[in-house]
Amino acid sequence: MVTYGRCVDEVFKALADPTRRALLDELFRQDGQTLNALEQRFTITRFGVMKHLKQLEGAGLVVTRRHGREKLHFLNPVPIRLVHDRWVSKYSEPWVAALSEIKQRLETPMEKIYEIYVRTTPELLWHAITDPEIRRKYNFGAAPETDWTPGTHYLMSAPGAPGPLAEGDVLEVDPPRRLVHTMTALWDPDVTAEGASRVTWEIEQVADSCRLVVTHDQLREGANDQLFGGWPMILSGLKTWLETGQLLTTPGSLMYAG
Repeated sequence: MVTYGRCVDEVFKALADPTRRALLDELFRQDGQTLNALEQRFTITRFGVMKHLKQLEGAGLVVTRRHGREKLHFLNPVPIRLVHDRWVSKYSEPWVAALSEIKQRLETPMEKIYEIYVRTTPELLWHAITDPEIRRKYNFGAAPETDWTPGTHYLMSAPGAPGPLAEGDVLEVDPPRRLVHTMTALWDPDVTAEGASRVTWEIEQVADSCRLVVTHDQLREGANDQLFGGWPMILSGLKTWLETGQLLTTPGSLMYAG
């Protein structure tokens, strides 16, 4: 069973070790590295690097993906966002400032894969992702206008926005497991100029919870971080809504709520 308290404990335990923080810094410098590449950056043994990576994976701070015969390691800032939004912000300002600094360092243009565990069913999680009224509760007040039929076009809109915020095409729909669509940002000329990218939502049931992985790819190297910098807040809001029924009120979380 995955619980929020356990998540907090594992994140703090993972960040307490200087070698694990150094591994995060190395992935911050270059995301998507193999074990061999990471091993060359440290004086400890290969087994030692593997052990630290395993603990970072256990805390959700590192996500792995297979590419052919290689296993790549990616940073995942969502646990930091959750700890910040749902626990540390209740306490003293120095704690908030310190964790915010770590969170900001992890939310970088190299971040393209995001993982989160939500205590819910695949069906309820799928509904929260695809239903426009629920989506507005955690997606900056915005929601896609679509029937989620493959091949159809959608617009992302919000009552408080002067116009559409994004658009794209629905590519794959396999409820309640997998959803793939393109995305072109429209809220600012600089991000619109980046063109279309792709977003993949993958849901896997784990005991009484769900593992949700969001992959935002087909991004230009060095792309404007506005395109994907909001994912930690969106996913934190999604988890908060499904598990507590409450809305996040962190700055920007309801930016276009009207």
